[in-house]
Amino acid sequence: MGAHIHHLVIVPILLPLAVGAFMLLFSERRRALKMTLSLATVFALLAVAVALVAVASTPHDDRWSSMIVYPLGNWPPPFGIVLVADRLSALMLLVTALLGCATLVFAMARWHKAGPRFYTLFLFLLAGLNGAFLTGDLFNLFVFFEILLAASYGLVLHGSGTARVKAGLHYIPINLVASSLFLVGVSLIYGVTGTLNMADIGRIAPTLPGDLRVLYEAGAAVLGIAFLVKAGMWPLSFWLPTTYAAACAPVAAMFAIMTKVGVYVILRLFLLSFGDEAGASEDFGALWLYYGGMATIAFGAIGVLAAPSMQRMGGYAVLVSSGTLLAAIGTGNSAVISGALYYLVVSTLALGAYFLLVELIERGQEAGADVLAVTLEVFGDPEEDIEEEEDEVGVAIPATIAVLGGAFLACTALLAGMPPLSGFIAKFAMLSALINEGGRIPAEHWALVGLLIASGFATLIAMTRTGIRNLWVPAETAIPRVRAIEALPVGGLLLLCVAMTVLGGPAMRYMEATAQVLYWPAVYANDVLGPAAGGPR
Repeated sequence: MGAHIHHLVIVPILLPLAVGAFMLLFSERRRALKMTLSLATVFALLAVAVALVAVASTPHDDRWSSMIVYPLGNWPPPFGIVLVADRLSALMLLVTALLGCATLVFAMARWHKAGPRFYTLFLFLLAGLNGAFLTGDLFNLFVFFEILLAASYGLVLHGSGTARVKAGLHYIPINLVASSLFLVGVSLIYGVTGTLNMADIGRIAPTLPGDLRVLYEAGAAVLGIAFLVKAGMWPLSFWLPTTYAAACAPVAAMFAIMTKVGVYVILRLFLLSFGDEAGASEDFGALWLYYGGMATIAFGAIGVLAAPSMQRMGGYAVLVSSGTLLAAIGTGNSAVISGALYYLVVSTLALGAYFLLVELIERGQEAGADVLAVTLEVFGDPEEDIEEEEDEVGVAIPATIAVLGGAFLACTALLAGMPPLSGFIAKFAMLSALINEGGRIPAEHWALVGLLIASGFATLIAMTRTGIRNLWVPAETAIPRVRAIEALPVGGLLLLCVAMTVLGGPAMRYMEATAQVLYWPAVYANDVLGPAAGGPR
């Protein structure tokens, strides 16, 4: 492996941090310069992510993949901090870069002017996300976690307004509490194992005696709660729909990947520390993830049906996505997890497109139109009986409405899991793995199958109803003015989901190999720590 490829691992962290800090030297009047630098940065990150995915998926030493271990300061692990690029982290980098490119281009139309330092905050958010996906060290994970949270605090308030301030007053304290729990959990784990390196923790955990194992599992539980808050598991998710509904469109779209940080860390640490090789701690917390994930799916599906606005509907759809992923992790089945990884990519891109699309659709509506429409559906229109309306025959649909309607229909099909798009392939892969485990299928698996189908049906009903109400029913609303720079990111994200459908075979093979590698914690530890399990690499 060439040295230049080896150093690519640090680029997704250093590049956005350096460019974001550099832009602080310029006033807000230099928007053209900041726009150019930011665009160049996010597309460079996309190129780096593609390169890392290609490297990670290259067979090495008779295995399905390669892994790049980057020791910072050239200190050998576990004493030094390491960055690790494998199949899973490279995949998360790619999804983040794709979503970042789309949302930044969309924001250039108008939202970058709605508040100060937008580009700097955006790049810092990307740096924090990339660092969280690449780090192999718990303390560094906390550092990157704080970087992305600090940037997200500013982005939640971007554009000002009472709704955003109120959402921020919920979002910021909740995440500060989660950060405190993070520190408590990390401290307990370090006190027991004497290390913060994830691979080293996974190596030491099976050898812990009973009294230390109790403290270790307590620390892991506290750490898990911190990330379940971020992932949005019920009942820790009360803040999420309000925050996502209040954030401006590009920020809400970018936040679609934020819940996946919690899911990623739980998946990584769960299989490293509590997988098949964890000894007495095997499957610790699996049932909590499984039933908590199912409860989150049910809560999100009910919220989608009851949501009074399109933005809140998107927030509850995020909960359905998170619940599905958490329940899949709780099954402990690699085939289910491979389908869940495919679903993670599709749902994240589709939710990003949805949040961008909602802003375009609602431009032609009056404030409170969604709430009024829901009220009329329940109680009826008192003027409907006394006004005689002429039937309109052959009324042409404006081109803008037709394009927005087509995009909304695609989002509906993807999020509901309707065939033949990639959302259906993802859910079918998970359902097939649950049903074809072999032997008698447990009742809880049938419950998860029913919830996955019911949540898709609820999403289909709610989004179809909303689409008809906002796009197809004639109303006295202005046709929204949509610029090409706003339509292209939405179309690009949806085309990526279509590409996932066309290339479903290669994509699923990548996910299957990724899930299989996650079940080899000894191989991961050997790659990170060296053949001597703790010696220099």
